[in-house]
Amino acid sequence: MFKKFETELAGRKLVVETGKMCELANGSCLVRYGDTAVLVNVTASKEPKEGIDFFPLSVDYEERLYAVGKIPGSFQRKEGKPADKAILTARAIDRPIRPLFPKDFRNDVCVNALVVSVEQDNSPEVCAMLGTSIALSISDIPFNGPTAAVQVGYVDNKVVINPTEEEREKSILNLLVAGTKEKIAMIEAGAKELPDKTMLEAIKKGHKEIKKLCTFISKIQKEIGKPKFEYTPFVVDEEIYAEIEKEFKEEMKKGVQAVDKTLRDEHIEELTLKIEEKYKEVHGEEALEENKAKIADAIYKLEKKCVREMILHDKKRVDGRAIDEIRPLSCEVGILPRTHGSALFTRGQTQVMSVATLGMANEDQLLDGIDTQTSKRYMHHYYFPPYSVGEARPAKAQGRREIGHGALAERALEAVIPSEEEFPYTIRVVSEVLSSNGSTSQASICGSTLALMDAGVPIKEPVAGISTGLVTDEENPDNYVMLTDIQGLEDFFGDMDFKVGGTKNGITAIQVDIKIDGLTYNIIEEAFERTRKARLYILNEVMLKQIDKPRDEVSKYAPKIINFKIDVDKIRDVIGTGGKVINKIIEETGVKIDIEEDGKVFIYSDDTEKATRAYEIIHEIVREIEPGQIYEGTVQKLVPFGAFIDLGGGKEGLLHVSKMSKKRVKRPEDLFKVGDIVEVKVLRIDEQGKIDLTRIGLEEDEDGEEEHYNFEEGFMKEEK
Repeated sequence: MFKKFETELAGRKLVVETGKMCELANGSCLVRYGDTAVLVNVTASKEPKEGIDFFPLSVDYEERLYAVGKIPGSFQRKEGKPADKAILTARAIDRPIRPLFPKDFRNDVCVNALVVSVEQDNSPEVCAMLGTSIALSISDIPFNGPTAAVQVGYVDNKVVINPTEEEREKSILNLLVAGTKEKIAMIEAGAKELPDKTMLEAIKKGHKEIKKLCTFISKIQKEIGKPKFEYTPFVVDEEIYAEIEKEFKEEMKKGVQAVDKTLRDEHIEELTLKIEEKYKEVHGEEALEENKAKIADAIYKLEKKCVREMILHDKKRVDGRAIDEIRPLSCEVGILPRTHGSALFTRGQTQVMSVATLGMANEDQLLDGIDTQTSKRYMHHYYFPPYSVGEARPAKAQGRREIGHGALAERALEAVIPSEEEFPYTIRVVSEVLSSNGSTSQASICGSTLALMDAGVPIKEPVAGISTGLVTDEENPDNYVMLTDIQGLEDFFGDMDFKVGGTKNGITAIQVDIKIDGLTYNIIEEAFERTRKARLYILNEVMLKQIDKPRDEVSKYAPKIINFKIDVDKIRDVIGTGGKVINKIIEETGVKIDIEEDGKVFIYSDDTEKATRAYEIIHEIVREIEPGQIYEGTVQKLVPFGAFIDLGGGKEGLLHVSKMSKKRVKRPEDLFKVGDIVEVKVLRIDEQGKIDLTRIGLEEDEDGEEEHYNFEEGFMKEEK
């Protein structure tokens, strides 16, 4: 049955329609926000997935270019693989809803958000997140929602909910925040060095709107929601677990304690074999083979319990650090001889090599998406090879996690990248994870800062990144321990990964993943304080001691660039018919030249002198000839009454014989020959554009006499 629900969000109408489309999905809705529309469907398998120890949730956010009236620019003229932005949105949809499914739920659940219409003032990402919560809430799929989400900007010192396109361009904050009525469930942010206090204020104001939206969704669920279906829960065999815990808990506590990840893994492998041998001894080989999977689940549960108890009750970490202690740090720059900039950043057993490359303006990334951004001149890419975690498997294409981590590091540095006018290069940074034991994305931020400075990129401020974790008491959520600089095991068994990148002045990026039902304001405030102290320590005590400012010059292997702007009407003069003029400049100087539609000119060369020569030639072509100004020109042609002088840029002037000198000149050949470089002054430019030149006043007679020309009396001599 068709139903329509309406509310208001940031002064604009939000409409939810159900029962009209997609009747075979477990839950479906169409969310309209202004002229933006997103169709969301959720489905679930009837039986749990066998042989897995995690909840199999998949989220797809699909952009159709018809939503903005565009035909795809690909060869086949159809949408290909999802754009990075679509993948990042899918991750943002996933993160707040995943913790709200039952912990023992193992049925496949698929979320599909299809963007069918876009008005740039109204975010399709927010519509997709709201639609996902609504579709799950009204479906028969077990889900402990609802959640809601809003975008938050900061414009003219004011927090703005769901900013319009114009407001987004002026905003120094791009925050996507999701939550339930009670807590914050997800934060994704990019900012221009925003203070912690201002960021927290923005999150709180966003949450205020989220609470209203959750109430709205609850009303929809109450009216049309289906009863939740019964499912087969995934449970660890309590009998097997109790047996293992009783005999091996103390050994497990000792086994998980090691500074070295490899050694710790060896301890767990040895203990696993010991537990299996003991089980075989007590119950027989047949029982062991039959229950191996259950034993593995019990060992995992015991390991998790031991790690969490040590942190929560003993305030002790597996590697012996204090709860606010950062692992040993080191960094180097200039480690690769022929790259434009490089750095190696190490934090404990996490190690990332970042490499910066400077390119020409036309090497920016072209974007074919549903928003108004069409290109990107600063890019960060992140690679996570199997060897970084000691696994023997072939490398594959970038996954969603890698795209997400690359985007986080890119967002963290974006706020400090110089403008194109200040630094006319396209910039790409690649972070290669060489060794991973937690927080590789934050190591990428630190390594990228170092690589950019090594490349001579005049970043406005150095940026560092750090992550905090959380372990909460399941019986009492107010009892928790926060951990600074979490390693892999603490991330894996903990409840939160709160990543913050920033400068000494403020936050530039946030990404928060949680496994519990949400975070309180107090936890967020404490995380901000922890990460601020940690990143200042990393900057001042490690990074800036290695390189304290960007290098004065770019690498000798990087292209040298001269950029300037010419009048749009002069572009055709520089290019010439069929590219004749610009090709001649390129041939003469050996440079590369890009000219944009707005008159921006970029000259690239490995040789500064050649680039300068090309600039001078173009400058000559486009310069305006003005009366009273002095120019150098080339004698092109001699005639009985004077000489035609090439002033550059296709401009030619007449130097009449009477204006060649203060002395009488009978024939132009007496003074000049074709090809001579002469200095001339522009007398006048008539309505037809003809230019009259003179040299009188630019030369003096050797014996102190000067001649001037009087139009009535001819040449007359004057004593000085």
